[in-house]
Amino acid sequence: MGKPVVLIAEELSPATVEALGPDFEIRSCNGADRAELLAAIVDVDAILIRSATQVDAEALAVATRLKIVARAGVGLDNVDVKASTQAGVMVVNAPTSNIVSAAELAVALMLAAARHVSPAHAALRNGEWKRSKYTGIELYEKTVGIVGLGRIGVLVAQRLSAFGMNVIAYDPYVQAGRAAQMGVRMVSLEELLAESDFMSVHLPKTPETAGLIGAEQLKAAKPTLVLVNAARGGIVDEGALYDALKNGEIAAAGLDVFAKEPCTDSPLFELENVVATPHLGASTDEAQEKAGIAVAKSVRLALSGELVPDAVNVQGGVIAEDVRPGIPLTEKLGRIFTSLAGEVAQSLDVEVRGEITEFDVKVLELAALKGVFADIVEEQVSYVNAPLLAAERGVAVRLVTEAESPDHRNVITIRGTLADGNQFSVSGTLVGINQRERLVEVNGFLVDLEPTEHLAFFRYEDRPGMVGTVGQILGDAGVNIAGMQVSRDAKGGKALVALSVDSVVPAEVLEQIRAAIDAETVRGVDLSD
Repeated sequence: MGKPVVLIAEELSPATVEALGPDFEIRSCNGADRAELLAAIVDVDAILIRSATQVDAEALAVATRLKIVARAGVGLDNVDVKASTQAGVMVVNAPTSNIVSAAELAVALMLAAARHVSPAHAALRNGEWKRSKYTGIELYEKTVGIVGLGRIGVLVAQRLSAFGMNVIAYDPYVQAGRAAQMGVRMVSLEELLAESDFMSVHLPKTPETAGLIGAEQLKAAKPTLVLVNAARGGIVDEGALYDALKNGEIAAAGLDVFAKEPCTDSPLFELENVVATPHLGASTDEAQEKAGIAVAKSVRLALSGELVPDAVNVQGGVIAEDVRPGIPLTEKLGRIFTSLAGEVAQSLDVEVRGEITEFDVKVLELAALKGVFADIVEEQVSYVNAPLLAAERGVAVRLVTEAESPDHRNVITIRGTLADGNQFSVSGTLVGINQRERLVEVNGFLVDLEPTEHLAFFRYEDRPGMVGTVGQILGDAGVNIAGMQVSRDAKGGKALVALSVDSVVPAEVLEQIRAAIDAETVRGVDLSD
């Protein structure tokens, strides 16, 4: 069979084609030309588009080989997602490609509004030098209220913290503990309006958020408030905003989005205390390039049968941001489980406990299975074929979720029943603002160890001198210990040494340790690719 065919229907960066690599036949067409598109899409496996190409039911009907539509950007107004789903065609976009650009523009609008950049620039171009009229205010030591602490809201909060601002936020879907890790205090919308000197909106447009900031909210704000909306038009009521700015109820506004776009005629544009841009949030060279590279990677994953995290409809669907960091951790846990158990379990429970169970965590079951089989089958294991591998081997798999997690904010456990009827388990979690991976339990022994590329585990009868013996043998073999955890079930009972090391522990060294400490089990685990 020939190479899969990828159709590029609009101009994309050269980096997009480079990211696709040499494994595909690349074709091009003018997607805005309907006749040309319908002719070109007939026998392709994937199509890459931006905003000018309409992929609707008609196009899908003729695209008999199409497997994926990739939109190099965020919006999907030009893709019929429902028809794609019915046709079994995956739709992907690039949801994180523009987040830095959008965050930076929000900060730019805030600074421009605070320092009257737009009217001062206009006056200077008209030959007027008005230093005294356009005295502004500093951001330093002011309070900024972030409305919506999602990906872009977090980036804005981080950047404004660097300005020395006190950051508060309103978001009913974010836990106060998570925000506190970022130095952000969660408040109600009413408290945010009352306390904020600056305010930046970063919510999606939904029926619940439409008109969220209206006349009543603006009247409750400080008269010195500078409001920025670089999220979606309509979240801030434009009529109410005009009245509030005109009447001095708030001081200034920075706007990048409008209820109806394109918008070239608004009463807001008449006000000197408004700085406005034509929806430029994603309009940077870097954002466009990131979008192209992201969807190119999604195409590669989709056409190789892998899970596609940015799919918006089929084969995994949308994966919540809170769940994504757990995917690589869970896959590692699966590899550790199989290596330590020494066999494929007859039944397998993937247990997920904690706050992330508010979201769809089905992907973590797939990640666990991928890890479980990764090192024991010859074929490449993917998120698509891992459940089939389990079924072929008669492994009963169950996803167990529980909101309560007594010891960790979130914890993932892989627990299996082995052929002799005994159970074996490994557990992991993510800690801190940087979501660092930690192995926290091995078959009932509590540990706290980073699951690095090279690990080793020794189980033995608890008695003095064993840890030193292990260290001595590894040192003599030139194996450097990066981290060590010793756990036991009781004084003089069973003990476990868990190690992260800088290189693979040779088999003969493992045997030497087994003999020296009379270990019941000795295992080396290699998580390097």
